[in-house]
Amino acid sequence: MPHDHPHEEHEALVIEDQSGNIEAQIIVDALQDVLISKALLTAHEVTAAIAKLESPGIHLGAKVVAKAWTDPAYKRRLLDDGRAAMQELGIPVTEASIIVVENTPSLHNLITCTLCSCYPRSILGQPPSWYISKAYRARSVREPRQVLKEFGLDLPMEVQLDVHDSNADMRYLVLPAAPAGVERFDLTQLEAMISRDHLIGVAREVE
Repeated sequence: MPHDHPHEEHEALVIEDQSGNIEAQIIVDALQDVLISKALLTAHEVTAAIAKLESPGIHLGAKVVAKAWTDPAYKRRLLDDGRAAMQELGIPVTEASIIVVENTPSLHNLITCTLCSCYPRSILGQPPSWYISKAYRARSVREPRQVLKEFGLDLPMEVQLDVHDSNADMRYLVLPAAPAGVERFDLTQLEAMISRDHLIGVAREVE
């Protein structure tokens, strides 16, 4: 996970194994810092590469978002009852409840689970390793803007940031803002624009 500041200023978003061993992750983290500081990679490129490796494939969330962008009535149903709206598309949702929160020009939403690793698996597949780490679970509520900056998202202070804490009964999903000229694209093209990170809230702009 890339950082914009030295490690001693923050608890790094490292991944612990069952024995608490983090040495390998610290080495990888330090290497990322060096590559970014020398402008050989950007923070966005690092997180994009990690997401590609960890992605379960074409996640169902992209289908849901593309539908909401192109169908205002469906979007209203999705924001009202996420689980029911997703089932309309034939998606077998296994979570008890899914609450969809919408990004706007003045609001950004970030998803976490402070107690364990609750995640909308039936929509997004397995969570990325950083999502279930103790560091992310703690820091996402303690210093969420800094965490976003480490993902390459420097959120302006005038944009309100809401952090949503998932639990066993309730999972959250972010509805990102539609790209400019959304009507120029078909559903397949729109789905290709939507990453898992958009739906967790560690990415914002859709291009």
